[in-house]
Amino acid sequence: MARASNQDRLLIDGEWVETPTRFPVHDRFSGKLIAEVCAASVELADLAVARALAALEAGVPAPHERAEILYRAARLLDAYKDRFVDSMVSEAGFTLIDAASEVSRAKLTLELSAETAKTLCGHVVPFGAHPGSERRIGFTVRDPIGVVCAITPFNSPLNTVLHKIGPSFAAGNPTVLKPSSLTPLTAGILGELLLEAGMPKGFLHIVHGNGDVGEALLRNPDVAFYTFTGSTRVGKIIQQHAGLRRTQMELGSIASTIVCADADLSVALPKIANAGLRKAGQVCTSVQRLYVHESIYEAVVGTLAELARGLKAGDPRDEATKVGPLISLQAAERGEAWIRDAVAAGATLHCGGTREGSVITPAVLTDVPESCEAWCREAFAPLIVVRPFKDLKQAIDGANDTPFGLAAGVFTKNMDIAMQAMRTLRFGTVQINETSSARADVMPFGGVKESGFGKEGPAYAAVEMSLERLIVLNP
Repeated sequence: MARASNQDRLLIDGEWVETPTRFPVHDRFSGKLIAEVCAASVELADLAVARALAALEAGVPAPHERAEILYRAARLLDAYKDRFVDSMVSEAGFTLIDAASEVSRAKLTLELSAETAKTLCGHVVPFGAHPGSERRIGFTVRDPIGVVCAITPFNSPLNTVLHKIGPSFAAGNPTVLKPSSLTPLTAGILGELLLEAGMPKGFLHIVHGNGDVGEALLRNPDVAFYTFTGSTRVGKIIQQHAGLRRTQMELGSIASTIVCADADLSVALPKIANAGLRKAGQVCTSVQRLYVHESIYEAVVGTLAELARGLKAGDPRDEATKVGPLISLQAAERGEAWIRDAVAAGATLHCGGTREGSVITPAVLTDVPESCEAWCREAFAPLIVVRPFKDLKQAIDGANDTPFGLAAGVFTKNMDIAMQAMRTLRFGTVQINETSSARADVMPFGGVKESGFGKEGPAYAAVEMSLERLIVLNP
């Protein structure tokens, strides 16, 4: 087991730091030990925040300088692509195509962040609208909010990380990153890339570890902003610690997509199969619930099962593989159990659902009782549950009947149906003729209810990570 460059170390103030305490990282398919990663102590986590604050107080690079650093980072991604792909296939279990897609999206996220650095600004206040204030001139400016703490998930160890670091730096903030302890190596490679691109040494720190490190970052009063992607349970803990400090939370989800009678199935069903099963279903917007109009229900179930059977599950390094392993054996055993329990409760399994190691073959289920976990809890596994509906309100009410509200999709050619869905689906994103999982990195992305609040998307996140101040001149 050889260490690849600095990716198993901490990054503090531009220096790669080794610690005596390490934790293992295993290949998700083979189970082989691939690295032992340095774990931060509470003291090192606090040091990272202190150095970030010192860098901020010492001076922030100008917007055009921040933009050029981010552009250079985007250009460097091409040279780093093979390392990123290899890392994500190993530690995240991504298939080759999913890993390559992650790198492509990350490049765009960096470019969008660079554009945001150049364009983030305030606005003019129309004081002339207020009697007695006609002579006043007012405008707002956007300043860095302060030290940003980014806590990121395993299921997007590159692009989601950049959706936090990129806008944070675009707004002039230093970032302390705590990546998932399940996928720390990709973050280390990213740290190398950003330093090579010219990231000022105090503006990016990477601290690895588990609960103690996270708790230290939450207790630290010098953190001004928390951005988190992960479970609702952990998000609530972060919010409780944050108090009056601002946060951005992208949390849990049970995502639905609705297929109406007039939908173009030749377009909709391949998108749905991909959206429900890519990354082994471990995407917060994966199509878990699929509502299909009763007039096309049997045809959709049959075609969807056929598409799912055609997706090879197994070794993510095999170019033919479309569904790789889940993040852990425990996660795979849970997914298998949920499928098995649904069948025992009366559901019909049309394909898949078998497990070998951490790999589950793609599953399509129908007649799943609402009490089953495959229906009422976020699965994070390669399964799609299909249910018929008679009228649109029935499908919308069903989709809304969760504590969550991240994203939904509707396939229809009827504008009245589309407008009704847009008005009544209680989700942060509603997409017409796309699945719940369709995402362009330029768009605002965030949820409602227990899916969180605040927006990702570089232009939108940078606004959240900045402090708007009002300047008034009264000549």
